[in-house]
Amino acid sequence: MATEDVVMVIKKPHFTVKLHKTLLELDLKKGLKKEFEDVLEAKPMLRESLGFLFQTMIPLDVPLRNIESVKVEKKGQVKIVIPSRRDIVIPLKPKESQQLVEKMNELISAEKERALKEMEESEKTRKAFAQRITEAEPSRKYREAVR
Repeated sequence: MATEDVVMVIKKPHFTVKLHKTLLELDLKKGLKKEFEDVLEAKPMLRESLGFLFQTMIPLDVPLRNIESVKVEKKGQVKIVIPSRRDIVIPLKPKESQQLVEKMNELISAEKERALKEMEESEKTRKAFAQRITEAEPSRKYREAVR
């Protein structure tokens, strides 16, 4: 991710939270889990296949469009609900949690709208190409006559 799209950074002794315009990045700072996280994030194929298995140990980056909800829990921690994945709980101070949740909620709604527009445009394009392909195919009568 480009550094110019970073919206917020929260640094803690053992991890860093980076909120981008389209992605939430959780990075561990040291240890074996950090090394494993680096390997998973460097290889997209590994992340897609093994990431699901190791999501309980290692928080991987999460596209904002995939987040169902984000809220501050009673203890002040941030809870992120993602369908088909284990919820992520980020231990932050209540003030940090509140700021992160407010900004994430803004960005999540904007990102979901953008994703919906992309899907609609993609569907229109697919339909237009399907129509062109249908029109370009030789008619059945012509194919039978050529045989």
